[in-house]
Amino acid sequence: MRWIPLIAGMALIAACGGGGAGGTTAPAPPSGTTTLISEIQGNGDASPMAGQTVTVTGLVTGDFQDGDSDTDRNLGGFYLQDAPPDLDLGTSDGIFVFDGDSPAVDVEVGNLVEVQGEVTEYFGETQLHLTSVRVVGAGSVIPTPINLPVSGTTTNSDGDIIADLEHFEGMYVRFADPLTVTELWNLERFGTVTLSEGGRLYQFTNGNAPDAAAYTAHTEANARRSIRLDDGLRNQSPTDVRYLVAGSTEDYSIRAGDRTTDLVGNLRYSRGSGGSGAETWRLMPTGDPEFESLNPRPAAPAVNGTIHVVGFNALNFFSNIDTGANTCGPQADQSCRGADSNVELTRQLGKIVTALTMLDADVVGLVELENNADASLNTIVDALNAALGSTDYTYIDTGTIGDDAIKTGFIYRATTVSAVGNYAILDRSVDSRYNDARNRPALAQTFTVDSTGAVLTIVVNHFKSKGSSCNADGDPNLNDGQGNCNITRTNAAAALADWIGTDPTGSGDTDFLIIGDLNAYTREDPLAAFESAGFTSLLRTAANPYSYLFDGQAGALDHAVATPSLVPQVAETTVWHINADEPPLLDYNLEHGRNPTLFDANSPYRSSDHDPVVIGLDLTN
Repeated sequence: MRWIPLIAGMALIAACGGGGAGGTTAPAPPSGTTTLISEIQGNGDASPMAGQTVTVTGLVTGDFQDGDSDTDRNLGGFYLQDAPPDLDLGTSDGIFVFDGDSPAVDVEVGNLVEVQGEVTEYFGETQLHLTSVRVVGAGSVIPTPINLPVSGTTTNSDGDIIADLEHFEGMYVRFADPLTVTELWNLERFGTVTLSEGGRLYQFTNGNAPDAAAYTAHTEANARRSIRLDDGLRNQSPTDVRYLVAGSTEDYSIRAGDRTTDLVGNLRYSRGSGGSGAETWRLMPTGDPEFESLNPRPAAPAVNGTIHVVGFNALNFFSNIDTGANTCGPQADQSCRGADSNVELTRQLGKIVTALTMLDADVVGLVELENNADASLNTIVDALNAALGSTDYTYIDTGTIGDDAIKTGFIYRATTVSAVGNYAILDRSVDSRYNDARNRPALAQTFTVDSTGAVLTIVVNHFKSKGSSCNADGDPNLNDGQGNCNITRTNAAAALADWIGTDPTGSGDTDFLIIGDLNAYTREDPLAAFESAGFTSLLRTAANPYSYLFDGQAGALDHAVATPSLVPQVAETTVWHINADEPPLLDYNLEHGRNPTLFDANSPYRSSDHDPVVIGLDLTN
C-alpha cells in the first residue's frame, strides 16, 4: 500500500487496499507511550498482548455503544482503527473497544480518541476492555475493500471451515460486489443473513457425483465466498427484525436468492450473541443495507396436465399438542412434535390449508404427519374442505404405520379420482433391506381417474435423514457430500424399486410414481439406485433443482420418480418455492418471543420448511 499526502502534516488517503486505509485531519496524538492496534492484533488468531493494559490512539470507525441515541447498533462498544496504518498486510489495524452498558463518554464516528484498556479475547475476538477514553481530535478512514472469494480458509473452534479474514478483524471494510442471500435461518435469533459472492450456493451432490476430495474443495470454496451480515445488536430475538423488510420494492419480504450491494461496516469475529450462535466472521454495518428482490414470491403454479399430484412436507403436523410429555407415537410413549399450544396448532393448520388450497391437487402425498390412527389426516381434510366450502377431499385411512412418531399419508379429491383396492406398506418385514427403524415405511395406493379410468399407483416416502449417525449399522458418513446414513437410504431405494416390480397393490398397471422426502440430493446414491432400476427422476433435468435449504446451500431432497411407462404421460414437474427461501420466523411458531403479527394464515409462504413438488400428468391408461 502507498500513502499520498494531500496537505502536508494534515491528511492522508489510501491509494489501494490492504492492511488498513484512511487518514486523519486531527492534530498529533498526545505524547506518551502508545501501542499500535496492529501490534495488539498481531499476525495470529489471538493477540500476543492478551492480559496486558495498553494505551492506543485511533479513529472511531463504528459507533455501537449502548445507551446512546442510536438504538439500531448496540454491541456495548465501538470500533477503533490506527490512522495512519502500519502498512503490514498481515495484521489488522482495527479493534473493538468494549465499554459496557452505560459508557461514560459518548464517542462518534470520526472522533480521534485515546483509549486505555486491557487486551482480552472474547469468544475469539480480540478486544480492549476500556478503563478510560478521551476525545483528542477528528478525522476519517476510508473503508478497506474486501473482494470475495478470499484466498484462504481457516477452521473455527467448532471444526467448521470459514473464510480467513483475521487480518481484517475489527477494521472498517467494504464489500462492494453484489452478494446473494443464501441463508435466513438465524435472522430471527441473531439478526444475521448469510451472503455469498457469485450467486447462491448449492449442495455439492445436487450437481456432482459423491467424492470426498471434491466435496472438501467445494466446502472450502463456499467458505471463501461467504460472509454473514449481522444486525449490529448483541441481544437475541429483537422485536424489530432488521432485514426482514429491508428491500427496494413495496411489500418486500426478504428471501434467499435476493441480493445486496456495497456493504460497509466493521468486521467482527463472534458467535452472534456471547456464546450462542455460529462462530464466524460477521459484518456489523455502519449504514442501512438494502436488498434487491431477485427471487420474488411465486404465485400458485399453473402446471400442465389434467391430473395433479403433489408431494408435501407438513412440517411435523401433530393433532396433539406438544406439552413436553411422552404421549405421542403409536404406543403413546414418544415425545410429540409440532405445535406447542392450541394457538400454534391453529396457525400451523391455517398455513397448510392455504397452501393446499392454492395447489388445487387431485392427490397429495403428505410427509411428517403425527403417527396416530387418523386424527392428523382427518384434521387437515376437515379444515381443507371447510376452507373450500365442499366435501371434495378425503384421505386413505391407514391407521398407524410402523413405530415412529411420524408417518406418511394420502389425501385426495374424491370428485376427480378414486382410490382402488387396498393400500400397501413396505417395511423390513417385506424386504430386510428396507430398514424401517431408520426410514419411515413406504405407503402405496392405487388411484383411477374417474373421467377416463386411467390407473396410477403412487408411493409416498420419507427416508432416513442425514442429521444423525448410522454408525451402529455400519453406515458411516464418508464425507463425500452424502452425509450420514447413505447406505440406509440407498438400500431403501433399491428395495422400493424391486417392490414396485411386484405390483404391491395389485393394480395390474405399470404406472408408478414415487414422491416424498428421500433425504438425498439429485446426484446421490439413492437416486442412482432408482435410475439403475430403469426409473426416471423427474427433477434431474432441471437446472439447479431445490426444495430445501440447509447450511446456506439449496438442494432437492423432495423428489418425483417415475417408472418407464409413466414417463411419457408426465406433462410437467415443478417445485413451488414457497418455503425453503423464506425466513423461518414467518412460520407458525411463537418461540423466542416472536412478534405474532408477522404471521399470516392466508399466506402459503413458510407453511413448511420443504417446498412442495407438483407433478402434472396426462394419463392415457
